[in-house]
Amino acid sequence: MHFKIRSTIRSTVFSTIVVLPLLVCGVTPAQAQANLSNLSNLSNPNEGWISTTARPGAVTVTISDASKPTQIVLADGDATVVQLAARDLATDLGRVTGRAAAVSASPAGKSTALILVGTLSKSPLLDQLVAAGKLDIGNLRGAWESFIIASVTAPTPGVDSAVVIVGSDARGTAFGIYELSQAIGVSPWHWWADVAPDKKAALYMAAGTRRFGPPSVKYRGIFINDEDWGLHVWAANNYEPEHKGIGPKTYAKVFELLLRLKANTLWPAMHAVSPPFNQTAANAALANDYGIVMGSSHAEPMLRNNVGEWKAAPESYNYVSNADGVRAYWEERVRSNGRYENIYTLGMRGIHDSKMQGPKTDAERRQVLETIFSDQRRLLSKYVNADVNQVPQVFCAYKEVLPLYRQGLQVPDDVTIIWPDDNFGYVRSFATAEESKRAGGFGVYYHLSYLGAPLSYLWLGTTPPALIWEEMSKSYDNGARNIWIANVGDLKPAEIGTEFFLQMAWDMQRWPLAQLPSYLQQWAAREFGAAQASEIAAIMAEYYQLNYQRKPEHLQWWLPKESPRPSALSPAEITQRLAAFTQLQSRVDKAGKHLRANQQDAFFELVAYPVQASALANLRYFETERGNRAAAINADQQLQAINAHWNGPLAGGKWRGIMAAEPADDQWKSMRISKWQVPATDIAAVATLSATPPTASAIAMEAEQFQHQRADGTMRWELIPGLGRTGAGSMALFPTTASPIPLALAASAAPRLDYEFTLNGTDGAGNYQLSAYLIPTQPLSGTVLELAIAIDDGAPQLVQLDVKDGSAEWAQGVLNATRIASTPVGTLAAGKHQLHVYGIRPGIVVDKIVLHQGKLPSGYLGPVSKSAN
Repeated sequence: MHFKIRSTIRSTVFSTIVVLPLLVCGVTPAQAQANLSNLSNLSNPNEGWISTTARPGAVTVTISDASKPTQIVLADGDATVVQLAARDLATDLGRVTGRAAAVSASPAGKSTALILVGTLSKSPLLDQLVAAGKLDIGNLRGAWESFIIASVTAPTPGVDSAVVIVGSDARGTAFGIYELSQAIGVSPWHWWADVAPDKKAALYMAAGTRRFGPPSVKYRGIFINDEDWGLHVWAANNYEPEHKGIGPKTYAKVFELLLRLKANTLWPAMHAVSPPFNQTAANAALANDYGIVMGSSHAEPMLRNNVGEWKAAPESYNYVSNADGVRAYWEERVRSNGRYENIYTLGMRGIHDSKMQGPKTDAERRQVLETIFSDQRRLLSKYVNADVNQVPQVFCAYKEVLPLYRQGLQVPDDVTIIWPDDNFGYVRSFATAEESKRAGGFGVYYHLSYLGAPLSYLWLGTTPPALIWEEMSKSYDNGARNIWIANVGDLKPAEIGTEFFLQMAWDMQRWPLAQLPSYLQQWAAREFGAAQASEIAAIMAEYYQLNYQRKPEHLQWWLPKESPRPSALSPAEITQRLAAFTQLQSRVDKAGKHLRANQQDAFFELVAYPVQASALANLRYFETERGNRAAAINADQQLQAINAHWNGPLAGGKWRGIMAAEPADDQWKSMRISKWQVPATDIAAVATLSATPPTASAIAMEAEQFQHQRADGTMRWELIPGLGRTGAGSMALFPTTASPIPLALAASAAPRLDYEFTLNGTDGAGNYQLSAYLIPTQPLSGTVLELAIAIDDGAPQLVQLDVKDGSAEWAQGVLNATRIASTPVGTLAAGKHQLHVYGIRPGIVVDKIVLHQGKLPSGYLGPVSKSAN
């Protein structure tokens, strides 16, 4: 069954002033507090500070109008990334007003709309304004990637006022320039998603000073991965054929996008089909020009691309039998690239995402890894910085490496440990109180796309922003603040999730829980205008919930090498799911008709295609399962048609080759769904089946449908809107850093949710079980998720789930987007009752609760709450 999300969505201006975080990487608490005190002169963060109408007096500053040309002034000696960003701003002004700005090293004249940009100590003009007291930079100097956008009176002779963008460092300045671009109406995705800005005759900025940064997470970026079926094909055959794959031309566009999203780090494409990033010297130099910090994935230590660069026999990539050869291989790269700003991945795994060769036992693996750490750090000391503690280094505890760390692997204290998720969006580990003392801190490697077991998801971006929020806010609160990397696959069509992930990394306070539903609203307003924003946001919210129930890449209920079997959906659930998708398609068609002609390409890429493709994939699969051959074939033909549009006329042929429906081919068959086959039978259309109403022996309660709640002073239950398979969201415990509460104290001290229910007549009385449908998160510590429950005046009893990370139960849990924890509750008499749900250990997220006699009723989503429709 499908349930609409009933979240309140509030419309606000998307491009707003970033609220400064209290605690950020690279900034001490004292510095952060000082920065907060510096916010007193800021305008309201929710106030639109760019307008199309001038105000009298000194209230506004001209950015661009028809009365005088706009000039962007920056010093020749400023960083290349600042020069690049300034040129982009000049072009962006042309996109919006039709009048591109001029870029020069000094003001050209009196009758000019002036924008002064520069980095502290790199711009003599800005330094003079600071020295003269005309520009108050507060404590900007020395901050990490921070900037001010301000108005200045009489900055140069004959000029009444100017817009000033000043950065604490080069990236801070670039971020400030692109912040202004976004504020005037240019989407960060203007190129990557063909988002056309509204035309405006004039642009003015409200006077005042606006302070942005430092970021919440020091290093923020993406990993381009599993690019075989999209980005590589597109680059090699369409955009960059001269490079035969992803090369400098493509990476330049990636770097610009990262800066527009206030990101600073990239792990480049590394599959065998792609030319290794550092094989082309121009790539690293280009990253340096754009101020992008280059790293490499969990399987690629020391900036090496093993699948493309290790030319010796694969078995010789072995630190037990060939330490000298492997070390020389790493040394060559550090020697050539050490002059650039990099983050070095330490350790060693196999050639391509496999276990390290050589050692035979875990004890041997730990010993070899510790030797490798020492040897790699000697190379960094030799070629990068003699004080190796000053060189950014990470150790990613991915897959089989995490157990080695948990067994006692000694990682140098200044090295950042990156916790991985379980490849399906649920972070696998969190720092203990003792670990949190590490100088290197922690980070997260997070998947928005994945090639691997139990089933891949490489096609559509379906990870709900609410899940990203739940996992990344939990990680941040538990100390992962130094580096966040999102695996974005081919980047398209994962734009929404990618941006939300990076927005959180830039400013953890931007999206407090209460404001979470407004992300899609603000995103839609920025990309498509206010008139259709609410409807587009609602469409995408429903898209995420339907696809969270089951991803389109997971539309088979058997794993590779298993015998085919039907889905777990009941006939009624199938009918309702297909009806929901069909209705969603109709809403997309209607919304698209209200948009301008120059918005149609972006709407197709960001909204229409994801919705239609997931709908058609479901229609094709379930009509095949129901034996409706004609409907299944029709859905397949429509899916082929919209893919042909992607790879043909869309945006004038710009994206030919970028999109392939999963499974795109027969590669990696052990990790992907089987290719769809035309049904052999053809039967009459299946009659519509209605949902079976809940009976007294199966009572369903959406987690948010409690009647009363109680906080305990240290923990509270809160709704995470938009997260869950059914209902309006899920209930989770906050703060996630709270200490567990002993079961013996639950009745008096634990936060509690109360649910009222009635058992009617003698048929309702009997022996009951309780089943809690949980979001399949990983525990904050240990291996068990737990809460406590009680009926009426009964004593609280534990409800536990052993996650068994990597097990068959875990595999089905992440595919189903739920785990069920059950416990007997005993005999219940007819009449009114109250269920008490106690939160005793943070980390658990409850989607739905069902009381039932015997086994759970058949079906995929479980019994339906009476009030959830």
